[in-house]
Amino acid sequence: MSEGAERKVLVDVRNLKKHFSKSKDLWGRTTEVLKAVDGVSFQIRRGETFGLVGESGSGKSTVGRCLLRLYDYTDGEVRFDGQDLTKLGEKQLKPFRRRIQSIFQDPYSSLNPGMNVLELIGEPMNIHGLYPGDERKEAVATLLERVGLKREHLYRYPHEFSGGQRQRISIARALSVRPDFVVCDEPISALDVSVQAQVVNMLEDLQSEFGLTYLFVAHDLSMVRHISDRIGVMYRGRLVEVADSDELYDNPLHPYTKALLSAIPVPDPHAVSERIAWTGETADSEAHALREASPGHFVALPE
Repeated sequence: MSEGAERKVLVDVRNLKKHFSKSKDLWGRTTEVLKAVDGVSFQIRRGETFGLVGESGSGKSTVGRCLLRLYDYTDGEVRFDGQDLTKLGEKQLKPFRRRIQSIFQDPYSSLNPGMNVLELIGEPMNIHGLYPGDERKEAVATLLERVGLKREHLYRYPHEFSGGQRQRISIARALSVRPDFVVCDEPISALDVSVQAQVVNMLEDLQSEFGLTYLFVAHDLSMVRHISDRIGVMYRGRLVEVADSDELYDNPLHPYTKALLSAIPVPDPHAVSERIAWTGETADSEAHALREASPGHFVALPE
């Protein structure tokens, strides 16, 4: 984890909105809109991990895909290292696409089954003009070893690996172009529990080694606490609470955050934990902007 507060802001998200057309009339005009992300603002400092949590449908993965410019924004700004990405065309975005990479939830569907490991990891290097031919093979082999695989895996195909190994290949592919920022979109939820901790620990080691900055999107709250410096909690497309990791878990302020944390399983068969019910009250999250309740701790509640 970073030492944080003084670090330079690398990613600055300002009032980000992403709305989808839910239904249209006979003339193709939108009659109903789904507000997947509806006015989200936060910053990620260089070298830190910002965790984004919330139930399915809260909009957390949509935020990550907007940062990658896989989705165009309905409104708002995403500034990366001071540059507003919303104003860039595809050609202007190319150097930023090298600096911003992604790791997705399902490594099997995110890897081309017709390409071997050398091709999969070497392709981004080729697109961005990194490493001549012979050097590229050696660079890929070195990356493979760094993520816990072997050189002999270079000519194997995705179907020949386990889920955990495929995710390691995805991580090596993301790192192949030496990025500054990586969007980790539920990177461990499709993996066996036995390998989840291994992958998270490896991500932490790689962050330290390569100076990476992470957006870590997940629903496993205990794992998010382990890897994140700060955490944002999303509900119905909006941030309802943002705080340092330990502060959020030790002193949650929003009722939705409290309900989420109460649902974390306790690894003790004799422990008695009180489950807090969330009744779906929307007023607290939709009617109020984030305010600073204590230094560094923001919550969408009335004063």
